[in-house]
Amino acid sequence: MNTERQKQLAQTFRRMHEAPPILLLPNAWDAMSARAFEAEGFNAIATTSGGVAWALGYPDGEKAPWREVVSATERVARTVRVPVTADIEGGYSDSLDQLADNVEDIIRAGAVGINLEDGRSDHDHPIRRLEDAVDRIRAARDRANTLGVPVVINARVDVYQKHIGEETSRFEETLRRARAYLAAGADCVFPIGLSDLNVIANLVTALKAPINVVGRNGMPPIATLEKIGVARVSTASGPALAVLAFVQKIGRALRRDGTFDVLAPQTPRADTQKLFAARPD
Repeated sequence: MNTERQKQLAQTFRRMHEAPPILLLPNAWDAMSARAFEAEGFNAIATTSGGVAWALGYPDGEKAPWREVVSATERVARTVRVPVTADIEGGYSDSLDQLADNVEDIIRAGAVGINLEDGRSDHDHPIRRLEDAVDRIRAARDRANTLGVPVVINARVDVYQKHIGEETSRFEETLRRARAYLAAGADCVFPIGLSDLNVIANLVTALKAPINVVGRNGMPPIATLEKIGVARVSTASGPALAVLAFVQKIGRALRRDGTFDVLAPQTPRADTQKLFAARPD
């Protein structure tokens, strides 16, 4: 991708976080899902680590080979015209230098935003020390600055997701970490696992910075989230899992009934060809 075009996409994506209006980000897992979301009018696309990993044939949780994740991201970015932000989980490395190199890889693949989480898969140490997590945000920002692409860093705070500490202490710990990440170069805070609207609203008020929440089945509508000050809503692995459920339904119906009615309705083949015929500039 042309560096100047990528820089413009990054700046455009950054402005989308100046709510209102709220930024609604669908999470794609391959080129087809990304192009389909773009065709429905979305102004930016996110990837989902789970969806990408599953589409590549691996479990979620940094189990997919990094080079395959980068290639999948590149296919998404070259298939759409809108900004793409990539979920790189914990950065695929404990080393700051390797983390920075991985951030460079994903930027060179065409991404103009990243998710970077502070959670870990280690059951004994499920979340990074604050100082370590801050250093990783700073390393990501420094490498992006070196490349001249002002990527949007969405700093995921896993305090609620990982049930860190006592429930009564989680808000203050999330706030402490969020402030440190913003100071280190993050642009948006993602308190994954937090769904209480009152607590979310309090976090928005305290931080005065963009907050990302996950839109899941049962969540209040976009208008309600926008009203309490949420700047960004992503769908995480929800769409990928919904599509998987439909594929499983097709498989069960074919095996059970021996008929093909379950394959309707379909997007016409000609329309699908047209969807992919127009290439991004």
